[in-house]
Amino acid sequence: MHRVLALAAVLLAAFPAFGMERVRVSDDHAHFVLEKSGRTFSPWGFNYDRDHSGRLIEDYWETEWPKVETDFRAMKQLGANVVRVHIQFAKFMTSADTPNEKSLKRLRKLLDFAGKLGLYIDLTGLGCYHKKDVPAWYDAMTETERWNAQANFWRAVAAECKSSPAIFCYDLMNEPVSPNGKRKDGEWLAQPMGDKTFVQAISLDSAGRSHGKVAHDWVQKLCAAIKSEDRAAMITVGLLPGVPDRADAWSGFIPADLTGLLDYISVHVYPEKGKLDDDLKMLAKFSVGRPVVIEETFPLKCSPAELEQFMDRAGNSVAGWIGFFWGKMPDDLRGSKELSDQITLAWLELFQKRAHRD
Repeated sequence: MHRVLALAAVLLAAFPAFGMERVRVSDDHAHFVLEKSGRTFSPWGFNYDRDHSGRLIEDYWETEWPKVETDFRAMKQLGANVVRVHIQFAKFMTSADTPNEKSLKRLRKLLDFAGKLGLYIDLTGLGCYHKKDVPAWYDAMTETERWNAQANFWRAVAAECKSSPAIFCYDLMNEPVSPNGKRKDGEWLAQPMGDKTFVQAISLDSAGRSHGKVAHDWVQKLCAAIKSEDRAAMITVGLLPGVPDRADAWSGFIPADLTGLLDYISVHVYPEKGKLDDDLKMLAKFSVGRPVVIEETFPLKCSPAELEQFMDRAGNSVAGWIGFFWGKMPDDLRGSKELSDQITLAWLELFQKRAHRD
């Protein structure tokens, strides 16, 4: 018996995934807990959306796998327990109903490695970040065809990932928009930021439906696809922020309408200098009886000190925070005269400080 216990201890130390518990929402819907032990779990981590040169993970995870491992170890060292990974539709679907098996196996390898480090994965899908990678047949689809293809994507991903305890959640899409009225044919993507497009429409024509109704039906369809393969998974969607009086102002997604479908609410908030009161009022609109996770934040529009003030004032209304890591550690950034490096360094130092404090 002692030998068995000793072996178990060795396995747990060497391979944290061996003892990882899946995370679920607490019974009071206020925060997260580990599924079996019931211990509180507070997401604290990074978006790993690109590397320092702007490449998406699928651009290098086949040929430069050691780099992925190095970056994940670095995020763990910095104090993260969750990593948000963004995967592209076109890299995982070779046609509307045919998954890319090679990409699915590489994703499983990533989950296995993350689990060994004790890191959970917020898996965000359906990305079309690089326009050049989006196939013409995907943009030419009708709404029904596109939703069906997206459901096929999530069904395939969930089938591959369902046995991994390292899955924190499936995030249906980064910053989807449900527009009122009609958009141009094929105009599914918003204006790019640099060489990347992060905002994506889920419909081109509301056809008399409210944008909230369109958003609800889209979420319902994709949740059903995931649950058909992985019933234990938590599901969310990465929402754009709103304005102090309306959470749905920019996205058309009404948080209160989604509580029967989503396990928790994710919102992306970049606090603005001198507008913390407005940002906090806006954030309150996302508190609808489910845990709230700030899935993206960074001192982009304010100083690091103001961001920390925002975090302090948000307090228990936020169940978790996810910032950014692009492959450079603090020591790599110190001494740089680039403003972007200086801001990133300040963020990582804030992240480390709060990781130890919280």
